Amino acid sequence: MHHEPVMLSEVLELITAHTRRAKILDGTLGLGGYSAAFLERFPDSRVLGLDRDESAISFSRERLKDYPNFSAVHMNFGELAELNEAFDVYVFDLGVSNMQITLPERGFSFQNDGLLDMRMNSNDDSAPTAADVLRNSDAKTLAKIFRDYGEERYADTIARAVKQSRTPITTTTDLVNVIRRTLPQPIQRKMGTHPARRVFQALRIYVNDEAGELERLLSAFPKISPREALIIFVAYHSLEDRIVKHTFRQWQNEGRGKIITKHPMTPSEEETARNYKARSAKLRAFCTNKD
Repeated sequence: MHHEPVMLSEVLELITAHTRRAKILDGTLGLGGYSAAFLERFPDSRVLGLDRDESAISFSRERLKDYPNFSAVHMNFGELAELNEAFDVYVFDLGVSNMQITLPERGFSFQNDGLLDMRMNSNDDSAPTAADVLRNSDAKTLAKIFRDYGEERYADTIARAVKQSRTPITTTTDLVNVIRRTLPQPIQRKMGTHPARRVFQALRIYVNDEAGELERLLSAFPKISPREALIIFVAYHSLEDRIVKHTFRQWQNEGRGKIITKHPMTPSEEETARNYKARSAKLRAFCTNKD
């Protein structure tokens, strides 16, 4: 399974400038791309990976089994305080992993037919799926989800169409078909991208409470990191990037440390040409003070 970590060279350069021997937390392990690079570049460092997806944990443990200084824990990064352990470097890639996108049964992709699931922790039977959200939410609530988390211009129109659908929407193809039937062809052509992309993004963020997890993580950081540490976030959505930006500014104003990236770093044209996923990435970094 192919996986190319986004803005890897920039992340490695920031870590190298901060330290060459460290305890590094890969807070969004996924397929282990960042962790593999950290272990290669910084062989004397210890790397711990976190992920809420047990499939990702299993895959990365097998991939990195020859590195005794690597370990992985199945948990949400919003629960990081429960580890009761401080690190020198924290790295968080807030995007969805290739494993989740490429497996149709996970329901993340509008390009593959599968059940409309979208749970990153698919073993949590108590968590609602994307299909559950569509079925149990009224049109007003759905429109707010599509607008807030997907920045979907036609949120109200699509939400009404979802609720007026004569057949249950249980698969990715069902939802794509509703959106395609609802939006006029001239509008779809002007979008410049798949007409379902923003709705799928919104549902994924909502189902997994991604913004909430991020806010819980950031609010806990003063307790998590009592020593000098480098904190790196790679965000793909304006909402998440805005949360990180405002929190970093607040920390700097409170004297907790210094923003390393005055403006967000973005991928090179070469990288975006090579890796389409990188096109909307923004990297921000902060260095905390010692207590």
